[in-house]
Amino acid sequence: MATAGKVIKCKAAVCWGPKQPLSIEEIEVAPPKAHEVRIKIVSTGICRSDDHFIGGEISNIKFPVILGHEAAGIVESVGKGVTNLQPGDKVIPLFVPQCGSCRCCTNPDSNLCYKNDIGKYSGLLLDNTTRFTCKGKPVYNFISTSTFTEYTVVDEIAVAKIHPDAPLDKVWLIGCGFSTGYGSAVKTAKVKPGSSCVVFGLGGVGLSVIIGCKVAGAAKIIAVDVNPDKFAKAKEFGATECINPKDYDRPIHEVLAEMTDGGVDYAFEVIGNTGIMTSALKSSFFCGGKTVIVGLAPSNATMTFDPMLMLTGRILCGAVFGGWKSKDDVPKLVEDYMNKKFELDGLITHKLPLEKINEGFELLRKGERYALSLKINL
Repeated sequence: MATAGKVIKCKAAVCWGPKQPLSIEEIEVAPPKAHEVRIKIVSTGICRSDDHFIGGEISNIKFPVILGHEAAGIVESVGKGVTNLQPGDKVIPLFVPQCGSCRCCTNPDSNLCYKNDIGKYSGLLLDNTTRFTCKGKPVYNFISTSTFTEYTVVDEIAVAKIHPDAPLDKVWLIGCGFSTGYGSAVKTAKVKPGSSCVVFGLGGVGLSVIIGCKVAGAAKIIAVDVNPDKFAKAKEFGATECINPKDYDRPIHEVLAEMTDGGVDYAFEVIGNTGIMTSALKSSFFCGGKTVIVGLAPSNATMTFDPMLMLTGRILCGAVFGGWKSKDDVPKLVEDYMNKKFELDGLITHKLPLEKINEGFELLRKGERYALSLKINL
């Protein structure tokens, strides 16, 4: 391509500091170095996790930074040593990389990778530099991806090649939200046919958990949210019942215990609120009920509960990216979508240009969307 080996000037939404609106800027994106890939972003999603960083709830991130981690695009160019990708390939960037050789990657029960930047937030690629500059200043990368930009550069281990016919304006959801929720049910919890489930939080990820529970054959799927406007969509995706905690004068776990003969088999917290995480744990059956934490809590948040809740046999675990090994499983999930194993279209409620990204975050904060797509290079 004509741009290969050259600096690309393009638009990006730069976060200059916490609690500030994102700023649409012209940035420079340097060519990929060895084992790196430069991607033309086509569609990207706005995720609640991004908003935690904008709001200052995650404290150790570096600014300025280009956020965004849920996207789909096309390879523009590759660095030396990249053999499994070429310009024109459709891809999904991976905020959970997969090097394939570390202790995590070689463990069949883990989907993390030692080379991920989650929690560390160095803001750098593996060679400890960034490919972004703006107004003469370096701009940090965000968890191996940075997708609120027309072009990004990622490490080779942080990108998955997908089917050449995949619709990029739909499959971007597999880059985070859908895979996280769906995998929490089918891969992390391993929901069994005929079981009972409860899902706390009915955003795009929560609805994806419901899809996973339904695909797994759960008999009872209870959706919980304080916004009843979300109930119709939850039932459309497979919820058998919907309840609002505000409608009851007693703790929600007591209500759920009455509805499920002592507690659900599987509980999912998809909000990032430690109080609700505890409620989810209490709502699970005392003898072997499993609770999966899906939501990202603020960095200073803690959980406090009676250890007797666990001693009787309850299981509490977490799910980053739904337990999927990213490079291995993302292409398979795209294939499953194309083979109509599950539906994504109904999860996308708004499509906005990059210039309206702050409007998109306002929609997210008001709870007026399930999944919101930014059209970058359509």
